[in-house]
Amino acid sequence: MTARPTRPVRFVTSALAAGALLTTAACSDDGGSGAAASDVTASPVAEQSRAARPPAAKTPTPSPSGALTAAGARAALLTEADLEDDWTQVGDKQAASWRESLLVGTVDVAEFLTAKTDADDCQKLLDTLYSDDLLGKPSGAGALRGFAQGDSRLLQQVAAYDKVALDESLAWMQTLPTECDQFTATDDTGDERTVQVIKTSVPNVGDARQGLRVTVRGPAGDTPATLTLDVAVVRVGTDAITVTAGGLDGDESDSVEQAVRIGTERLKDVQAGRTPSADPGEVD
Repeated sequence: MTARPTRPVRFVTSALAAGALLTTAACSDDGGSGAAASDVTASPVAEQSRAARPPAAKTPTPSPSGALTAAGARAALLTEADLEDDWTQVGDKQAASWRESLLVGTVDVAEFLTAKTDADDCQKLLDTLYSDDLLGKPSGAGALRGFAQGDSRLLQQVAAYDKVALDESLAWMQTLPTECDQFTATDDTGDERTVQVIKTSVPNVGDARQGLRVTVRGPAGDTPATLTLDVAVVRVGTDAITVTAGGLDGDESDSVEQAVRIGTERLKDVQAGRTPSADPGEVD
């Protein structure tokens, strides 16, 4: 495995399946990092309805404000109860240290008709998938949560972004299946990986959305390996959720679709000042 300790990274495949492929870094801080802020305003209808009702016992709810707080971002994260199959929530510190070395490599510029421009976009794709920074640096509070199932991993991030930059990132993602449909990347040892990128459908939720499947084939140590990652991004106002799932086990598109649907609703609840279903809290 090729490690890049200078870059913060999170996504990982199983050490049992990948041999030397996987390295899990030392635990970092909890899910208060990696995601997001959002625009929240109170509904006039809700205000009228509240005024017409007699006083009732109050329960803590996220307070509508101009931006998503760190607590609100955590409340918007998925729970084990939100996911089918056998996904198990991992500690926030563990999820924050996931890394996938098959994504490490230098793109072969000679393969591209428009050379450096397209090659730079494909390099950016690999690098940002490796560092879990596909949409760039968030502009506000954020949170992340990870789940494991066999040799697959699912990572959800909730974050606030500058809207112009966020729209630019989504537009960039839309070009990748054409510009980076297939290319070669070479790691520091000279091993070559074949990378394929295709567009995937995302549930019609939120204000804008993009989906990709990235497949990387190449050696992991002395063993041939295929890494499959499904990635979906949904913008809700100036906030976004990013779901990345997959690994050496292959296709996790159904889990990504479910995570996107439920995750978007949870984020919208928080933006509206409502409390989503109970958050199980951080797992250490």
